[in-house]
Amino acid sequence: MMVLQPSPEAKYRSLYEAFSKIIKTEHTRALFRGIGVVAGGAGPAHALYFSCYEVTKKYLTKANTRSTVLAQGGAGAIATLIHDGFMNPIDVVKQRMQMYSSPYRGVFHCVSSVYQTEGLSAFYRSYTTQLTMNIPFQVVHFVTYEFQQDFFNPTRGYYPLSHMLSGAGAGALAAASTNPLDVAKTFLNTHHQSWTLRSEERVHGMVGAVAKIYQTAGVRGFFRGVTARVVYQAPSTAVCWSVYEFFKFWFGLKEQEEMAIANITANASSNSR
Repeated sequence: MMVLQPSPEAKYRSLYEAFSKIIKTEHTRALFRGIGVVAGGAGPAHALYFSCYEVTKKYLTKANTRSTVLAQGGAGAIATLIHDGFMNPIDVVKQRMQMYSSPYRGVFHCVSSVYQTEGLSAFYRSYTTQLTMNIPFQVVHFVTYEFQQDFFNPTRGYYPLSHMLSGAGAGALAAASTNPLDVAKTFLNTHHQSWTLRSEERVHGMVGAVAKIYQTAGVRGFFRGVTARVVYQAPSTAVCWSVYEFFKFWFGLKEQEEMAIANITANASSNSR
């Protein structure tokens, strides 16, 4: 839905139409294109992502205070820099394989074809745009999650429902607010395969992508696929946080977090006296 000028057979007016049309014309298996490359990269990328977030948040937080919005946002930004450096090539391959009438037979065929025809830089063409999108996305995501945890789960114990609700709310808000940048990123990753842009001069960078989208589709073009993105991100981040918090609980890290918060609260109370 975010592709600027897709082939006529792949123009979708709604999320429901996209699902039904894809299943009817390309079969159900088309909904799972690119799952292999995502599954292979998601594990190590998320391991880097959350470990960098936790370490950086502790570093930016003073020893005798709870984490602040600045610490949460800064930790999210730094974690994103590392995560996106790993995931950007994977995202390029995934999106190219997901396009209508994609010519690639598999992941290795896609990687070799893109490398031979466009060079190594093609895998990082959208990296700047990806960071421009994901840094505010993750700042909003982490700050919103931590804020909702303060509301739903002030003791920071392991309460699965609170993690799911906080994760879903954080993902939905972050997805909706950064959708225009995701449209620009998708354009940079896929415009060489777009229906009417194959013979046009290549567009490089976020500024060029934004200008081309506005020229072609106006302001509305930046909100293509926003419903699909929110519907995708809300359960995705709910599951992600739930699994992450479960393993923190499993390894006993939640107990350490609860004790640290209890000590901070006790110290604050004694200091106020």
